Amino acid sequence: MSETNLERARFNMIEQQIRPWEVLDERVLNLLDEMPREDFVPPECRNLAYMDISIPIGKGQVMLPPRVEARLLQALNPQPGDKVLEVGTGSGYLTALLARMADHVYSVEIDPELSQSAAEKLAEHGIRNVTLEVGDAARGWSEHEPYDAIILTGSTPILDENFQYDLAINGRLVAIVGQSPAMQARLITRQGPSGWSEEVLFETDVPALRNAPEPEKFQF
Repeated sequence: MSETNLERARFNMIEQQIRPWEVLDERVLNLLDEMPREDFVPPECRNLAYMDISIPIGKGQVMLPPRVEARLLQALNPQPGDKVLEVGTGSGYLTALLARMADHVYSVEIDPELSQSAAEKLAEHGIRNVTLEVGDAARGWSEHEPYDAIILTGSTPILDENFQYDLAINGRLVAIVGQSPAMQARLITRQGPSGWSEEVLFETDVPALRNAPEPEKFQF
């Protein structure tokens, strides 16, 4: 696909997928227009970069559909002074968007090869305010807490409470919680040392984080 066609596909993604899905934050829309998503997908999927689909990126992982990424990013609402935790670096695309909106992003990926690939893509785009770490953060990642914002890029059947306690006061957490086919994207805001508010954003169905906590099975 030519550069002109990619630019038109990016425009159509914003106008036909993302705006109609209640993403109206101009910061988010402008950033989506500026960041070339095709640079973060596998080369063989370059022509699919702006389609309303999940794109496989290897290691059994996917990039979420653009409208889902945009809606989560809008709800998280990263601010210029924020310290952000991203659980699941994946392709590095959402990492790049977060880095452009926040002060610093700590992004944790369980697969070393995906982390290395994301590092190369971020470097190509001159994004340096990101610390990439390899590890299993499905139950939390307290090394750099408190965080002003936390986002999980895969679903989790149960949301570990560590994430809520790792938030700064007024910090926001966005996660997709539940089991297929009934999952909810939720926004959780820490209001005090032992107080949180929660808002259901939308329903969806996306792959789970590797090693995400599962409900306890009944024993007979």
